[in-house]
Amino acid sequence: MRVLVTGGAGFIGSALVDQLVKRGDQVLVIDNFSTGSEKNLEDARNATAEDLIVENCDIRDSETTKLISDYQPSIIFHLAAQVDVRASVEDPLTDLETNLVGLIRVLEGGRKAKTRKVIFASSGGTIYGEPETKELPLNEDTPWNPLSPYGVSKLAGGLYVNTYDSIHGLKGTTLALANVYGPRQDPHGEAGVVAIFAGKLLNGEPCTVYGTGMQTRDFVYVEDVASAFVASIENGDGKLLNIGTGTETSIQHLYKEMALALGIDSKAEEGEGRPGEIERSSLNPLLAEKILGWKPETSLKDGIHSTLEWFKLKRQENS
Repeated sequence: MRVLVTGGAGFIGSALVDQLVKRGDQVLVIDNFSTGSEKNLEDARNATAEDLIVENCDIRDSETTKLISDYQPSIIFHLAAQVDVRASVEDPLTDLETNLVGLIRVLEGGRKAKTRKVIFASSGGTIYGEPETKELPLNEDTPWNPLSPYGVSKLAGGLYVNTYDSIHGLKGTTLALANVYGPRQDPHGEAGVVAIFAGKLLNGEPCTVYGTGMQTRDFVYVEDVASAFVASIENGDGKLLNIGTGTETSIQHLYKEMALALGIDSKAEEGEGRPGEIERSSLNPLLAEKILGWKPETSLKDGIHSTLEWFKLKRQENS
């Protein structure tokens, strides 16, 4: 099958590309390498160099539509995005241009190519806002209430995907992702807390837990997330599906588990709470299990172990 992955050189995108080439798919990656890396695609290239094409292109450019139209993919996985919540507040226009104009460039390419389906990466941590904690883990019928321009753009993106189905017959599935972690996540910039802790712990630097440390997140392993995208190829048309574990893990507990895995007994430093930070979050994955036949397979303990091993190896390579 001929498929396209936007943002395919990124953290989640490259994990998806690995799974697609293992399936025997022909893959076109579109990435501007602002956060992604060619190095993330080395495993896929080694597995099937002839079936992997990489184009350095910004999804905001009209060239994106032409690339997709010419390639004529059967399936489009759209993961390229501006993902920094704080950056979206400071610069909402760039967020808009990347996450919505970029999406429309991709959808137009799919329409012209007569692509069968677009699978869109949304954000379960932002489109629902901060509902009552008694509603956790959140179901897909939770009222939408994004509290940042990023959340608004991800919510609107899913609506655009549905609209292209209604108008043009371009099928779509929207996956609302929980807090994804794992190998290849960048510990610098707007990275997930697992990557940040891993980088600091291995470098012998102190980690900071902001606020009480009891704020919770739903940590889902990147390979499991990539599997959810693959499972959406044949199922989930027209659906919004939560991709998480349904389990809350506090930041303090996460730090202790990671420190323990490395034999470190020092406590994390305390920092002032961040204004506007959501206190608790988790997504109910049962609808995804019912419709996609998908469920998370990796425990937090195993996922932390694999992530730390990857960071150790990378550190050795760079030393």
